[in-house]
Amino acid sequence: MTDDTPAYAPPGSLQGLLQRGRGLGHLRALDDPAAAAPYVYDCIRREWRWDSQCDHRALYHARLVRDLGLPIGPLIDQMAGDEEALWRAASVLELLALAGDTEAAEGLRDYVRTGTHWAGVLESIATEWPRHWWEELGDVARERIADEEEPPWAREPWELFGIARDPRAPQASRPDTGRERLGTEQLLALIAAPGATGSDRTYALRTLVRRGPQPGLIPLVPLLGAPGGARPLPLVRSALRRLGARAVPAARGWAQDEREWLARLGADVLADHPGPGALPRLLRELAGHQETGQWCGPDDVARRLAHLGPVAAAAAAPLRALVHRTPHTYERADYLEAIAAVDPGTAQDLYTECLWDCEERTRLFAVAAAPAVPEVRERLAALRDDPMEDPDVRAAAAERAEGFPAQAAQAAQVV
Repeated sequence: MTDDTPAYAPPGSLQGLLQRGRGLGHLRALDDPAAAAPYVYDCIRREWRWDSQCDHRALYHARLVRDLGLPIGPLIDQMAGDEEALWRAASVLELLALAGDTEAAEGLRDYVRTGTHWAGVLESIATEWPRHWWEELGDVARERIADEEEPPWAREPWELFGIARDPRAPQASRPDTGRERLGTEQLLALIAAPGATGSDRTYALRTLVRRGPQPGLIPLVPLLGAPGGARPLPLVRSALRRLGARAVPAARGWAQDEREWLARLGADVLADHPGPGALPRLLRELAGHQETGQWCGPDDVARRLAHLGPVAAAAAAPLRALVHRTPHTYERADYLEAIAAVDPGTAQDLYTECLWDCEERTRLFAVAAAPAVPEVRERLAALRDDPMEDPDVRAAAAERAEGFPAQAAQAAQVV
């Protein structure tokens, strides 16, 4: 966000809910599509994400356009604007096309034929759409590529169209696909190798993180400093969070290290596993974030409170307020998980609402946690069958929906 970005609307208003990507915003918009339409278009026209690298809106906006029956003409027109506005509109249109909107699909094809940033749009739809939806654009691409400064790297759709740069040429950004086949022990050995570069270690770390918790990384953490020694390599913190308490014994030693980045990392790991005595301090930190509007960072406090469990039940109310107020939607799942840990069963309404949330992690959590009621059954089926939805969410919704009759029967017996 920048200083000249308009202020967010109140979090309980329809406009504020839509700006923050909340599920409740979608549900209220369904009650009055005419009132919601200007706000939906505004959310696509202007950048309302707090962190454009982490927060997601395209699927949320695409569902609003589809479910409210809004015309997509304004989105097609928006692609003629600046590049950032183009991408917000194009990402929504790509998803609508997957849901069967032929006008959206043709609007993107037309942009490839005549638009300024046609090459990027073509690469994007080639990634998202089936090949037979875009392969007819080969003649257009071969004609327009002559106006570009240089041919693109070898990837779809350029390889298919025969206009990619020679794949044998030096390409620093091309992945070494042979390394993808390395086993876990080989990747750990790559990190430990005396001659390993920062790039080698970053690659190995990224691959290992995708494979789940890796206890073998713990003794190698002191090797994972970025060049210059100012900070750890990317994904080190993520890898340690996956390991949980298993990293605590080693972190006590890291916290005493002379290397500042390692000492900070050790202190962070220890802080992530607090004892009950830390509760007053964590509650003050949480209140401070809310008072100052510092939306980046409360997720760390939330995770630490979650470790305390029900002893931290007093945190449920401020965590719930963060769910309502934060525009930094990537962190919303952390607040929900913390509420579930410190005061189980008190946020069933939030879990249900979050089945319509803008963030994949939040929807995944809601799929697992939402109560076994008819409204949830219906929403799970919609998520399972929605061609725009993320594959992980679709799979989780299908699995939960399959066991839903038994869950619903148990809930009825309790009532």
